[in-house]
Amino acid sequence: MSNTFLYVITVLIWGTTWIAINYQLGDVPPEASIVYRFGLAALILFAYCRFKKISLTFNKKQHLQFMFFGLTLFGCNYFFLYSAQQHINSALTSIAFSMIMFFNVINARIWFKTKITQQTYLGAMLGLAGIMVLFWPQINDTELGAETLLGLSLCFVGTLFASTGNMVSMKNKLMNLPMMQANAWGMFYGSVFMTILLLVQGKSFSFSYTLPYISSLIYLSIFGSIIAFASYLTLLNNIGAHKASYASVMFPAVAVVISSVVEGFSWNIYTVFGLLIILAGNIVVLTKPIKSKKLDIAAEKNTVL
Repeated sequence: MSNTFLYVITVLIWGTTWIAINYQLGDVPPEASIVYRFGLAALILFAYCRFKKISLTFNKKQHLQFMFFGLTLFGCNYFFLYSAQQHINSALTSIAFSMIMFFNVINARIWFKTKITQQTYLGAMLGLAGIMVLFWPQINDTELGAETLLGLSLCFVGTLFASTGNMVSMKNKLMNLPMMQANAWGMFYGSVFMTILLLVQGKSFSFSYTLPYISSLIYLSIFGSIIAFASYLTLLNNIGAHKASYASVMFPAVAVVISSVVEGFSWNIYTVFGLLIILAGNIVVLTKPIKSKKLDIAAEKNTVL
């Protein structure tokens, strides 16, 4: 699959999961819903591997890698983000999570010595500015008190775990670990961690046998977990974490567009300018540098000669 297709799939799916997540909140503890989501996704991936006779056997060192992968990307990441939303609104959560772009830039430099271009920094700044403009009415109505600071802190911690999970995924690639099996074991270990966390907190498992809850759970497990993570993590290895993570800026943009259709969201001047700035940043980040294009053309000419 082309990188463009993978990027579009990731943005469209994760830009719509907010609807499904809304149906997951309520009587069922968030930790339990996360266990159901990734537990079901892992079960489906395990079943597929068995059906295709794909080996699921790995050594202890590789399983430790999968555990770290699951703990960061499919466990702590979601736990802290769900906890954050109990203290701040979705607008602030979107802004805080978009910081994964900068976390990925720093982590890629630390983990893999990746050189980041000024073009990437510019695009990231445009993306963050675009989200702030997009949600400015909500931000303007928010009081910066202890509750808000707690929510933002939890969100930043969750985002840091997500970024670390991104780096672990790239490390999986360097270790020649197959992505499908890595995702299956990672989601399994993530759900195990969330189970332990739920029990330690004294909470109990419950389930909602309503159509909205079950259908949203299936959507989140198959599309939001299996397909979206496979697309995003493949993109991560193809174009780098600093570029792939710009998708996180596009999620709220897609969510706003869908909300205008599903929930009758009314657009204003902030919505228009915010989306335009986000799209501009998207173009800056993902467009190949002009110098690089010239070098490629020169290389092709030399090859022909």
